[in-house]
Amino acid sequence: MDTLLFHPLIVHFPIALAVLVPLLSGGVLLSWRAGLLPRRAWWLAAVLQAMLIASSYLASETGEHEEELVESVVPEAALEAHEEAAELFTWATLAPLPLMVLAGIVRREGIGQGVAASSLLASLAVLWLGHSVGEAGGALVYTHGAAAAYTQPAAPAPQHGDDDDDD
Repeated sequence: MDTLLFHPLIVHFPIALAVLVPLLSGGVLLSWRAGLLPRRAWWLAAVLQAMLIASSYLASETGEHEEELVESVVPEAALEAHEEAAELFTWATLAPLPLMVLAGIVRREGIGQGVAASSLLASLAVLWLGHSVGEAGGALVYTHGAAAAYTQPAAPAPQHGDDDDDD
């Protein structure tokens, strides 16, 4: 294969981050409420959410770029189900970030922690959507054989001239 295809390499980052964001957010929020961590620790959650947004966008773009290759191997309905789930997931990753930023800048601790809790709930919804994307993507690979699009050798180039193979 002459070119490196990025979608299979990239797709695991947003799924992993979709799991990590609520875990980290929940841990930081509990520690913040207990007085074990200062408010500024909350920015870790916001940075991780920003990374999730960027990686989901990149995964979506690489998927769009490689769609034609996989179309030749899998049923169109399965590919569309994955694509629609991915699009919803990518848009949904945007929702928690403004809440996370607001939680970090609100002066009143109780209000900031309440907004942080809201962003945690939003990140759990994103995780659920990420599961749907992963499930649809897994079906493409394991049920419909999408990996064959990446593993099938390219057709040999037509030979011109003599047919001997003594190279």
